Amino acid sequence: MDNASRFRGAVIPLVTPVTPKGTADETGLTRLIDSMLAAKVEGIFVLGTTGEGPSVPREFRQSIVQRAVNQARGRALVYAGIGDTCLADSIAAANDYLRAGVAAVVAQPPVYFPLQPHELRAYFQALLDAVNGPVIIYNIPSTTRVSIPLDVVAQLQGHPRFVGIKDSENDRARHQELISRFGDAPGMSIFVGVGALMLEGLRGGAEGIVPSVGNLLPDACAGLCAAASRGDWAEANRHNERMSQAAAIYQKNRTLGQSLAALKAALHVRGLCEPGVLPPLLPLTQPEIEIIRGEMKQLELLRKE
Repeated sequence: MDNASRFRGAVIPLVTPVTPKGTADETGLTRLIDSMLAAKVEGIFVLGTTGEGPSVPREFRQSIVQRAVNQARGRALVYAGIGDTCLADSIAAANDYLRAGVAAVVAQPPVYFPLQPHELRAYFQALLDAVNGPVIIYNIPSTTRVSIPLDVVAQLQGHPRFVGIKDSENDRARHQELISRFGDAPGMSIFVGVGALMLEGLRGGAEGIVPSVGNLLPDACAGLCAAASRGDWAEANRHNERMSQAAAIYQKNRTLGQSLAALKAALHVRGLCEPGVLPPLLPLTQPEIEIIRGEMKQLELLRKE
């Protein structure tokens, strides 16, 4: 099986449940993973942006990865985020997670120094050379403050450990060019990380999506990918509309960090995990949580699906 057929479908970027004391909420994580597996999503992505990956204490990261792998037991691929400013730490984390059983690591650029295209290429080349398994490159300029040029992607293409790109840049023209240039590349999967562009991306030939709303609606996300794979665009549109409505509950008029706190509040309302977030983010207040509850009730999201 080539990489393009293995790395595909609905890959849900899990939130990282934490207790009021800021420690890992293992019960909440178990519930979330169970809900993903019940919906038959293709992948579970831990320690990503939605999972507050850079804010998760190092001593908890390995246990989160191992729990996800152990619980999935091959029923879904597990992906793990890396991307420390220190290249050596990113490499070490990647190889630790691969030994634990993840299918691939997802690598964002380092965030401290502004990097030029040739510096980004050198960084990812060094990472790919040193990691002992599949790597998906992660473009998310809203947090890293750098957009990975598609020419850099082209220069890295063909490396045996470079198996795909997750693109979360909200730029329709870029996504269209990404799919046009690399959509037919053997062994390379394209994942769309922008909710508003997911249906269009799948229609254009992207292999998968990475939707934060999958924490609330994993079945709709899996359904969208399944409908797209068989060309049933009417059903795909129905799933996409449901996802957009649910995502608006926690995203509308909020920054990225605020939306993650609101997403955890929504999951708390559904009884899946605690509403806590990790510094520097702040949790929603109880009145704010009640507003979320009311909006979820209107969309019939209060019952676990």
